[in-house]
Amino acid sequence: MRAIFAESINPENPLAGLVVGERPDPVEPEGWTTVRVTSSSLNHHDLWSLRGVGLPTDRLPMILGCDAVGIAEDGSRVLVHSVVPDPADPRGYSLLSERHQGTLADRLAIPAGNLVVLPESISDADAAVLPTAWLTAYSMLARGRVKHSDAVLVQGAGGGVATAAVILAHALGKRVYATSRDEAKRERIAALGATALAPGAKLPERVGVVIETVGAATFEHSMKCAAPGGRIVVSGATSGHLASVDLRRIFALQLEILGSSMGTQLELDELVQLVADRGVQPVIDSTFDFADARSAFERLATGDIFGKIVIRH
Repeated sequence: MRAIFAESINPENPLAGLVVGERPDPVEPEGWTTVRVTSSSLNHHDLWSLRGVGLPTDRLPMILGCDAVGIAEDGSRVLVHSVVPDPADPRGYSLLSERHQGTLADRLAIPAGNLVVLPESISDADAAVLPTAWLTAYSMLARGRVKHSDAVLVQGAGGGVATAAVILAHALGKRVYATSRDEAKRERIAALGATALAPGAKLPERVGVVIETVGAATFEHSMKCAAPGGRIVVSGATSGHLASVDLRRIFALQLEILGSSMGTQLELDELVQLVADRGVQPVIDSTFDFADARSAFERLATGDIFGKIVIRH
């Protein structure tokens, strides 16, 4: 079958190990099933895998990808939840493409319980972007108890998780503030319903929830923007993981700093229902045919994207 996989690891030039070629059809362990993939999408996780982060050489070749929509064995149209229980992993789980083969292939094997039946109102392309970045954003808002807050700040909007958080928070009726260094991205963020600001800008109010994926460059600003009792939810650190934290502000304002990674099967079910019920429209940066996957990865590697990159199978 066709597959997009890591054949070798290269921390300095990750695309050097990327191959678009043939791999054996998946083998189903007991309790697993197969899905014929119709669409998938890329994540920065795929580039990290090609650099060897979370993917040692003894697991190569490894089919990449965490996101997929396709046709199940019973003919139903399904979305794949890529979180697989894994007692050997310190997190208690691993993602597809870490220990088990990933989604960027004609077919994939997945635990039978990891499938969500899709409503007809959600297109393949829109569904394909949901299981990683959008699920992470939804879970972050849930961990931040967004229903108890009127306003949300999203740092570094433009990437998949942050852009999803802007759209979802707006769909939930919250006042949304979002930062970006790029003026053109700020204009696009504003069109999604947020008040777009330059990094470090003063907000007109303090917020109950801060969505933080940037890290060291924005964390001080995140703390200053959090209202008393506010929650700063962290799922990434693209600008550096060693942030300075003023502990006086933490205890004086009774702030909470919460870590978040991916989301549960129940949260993916809830996310799909929210997208269907409220007509939420995911932002797709670009779409590539399977055979042109290298170009898709090259675009992802530039970092100059807005929304998600989709692969048509």
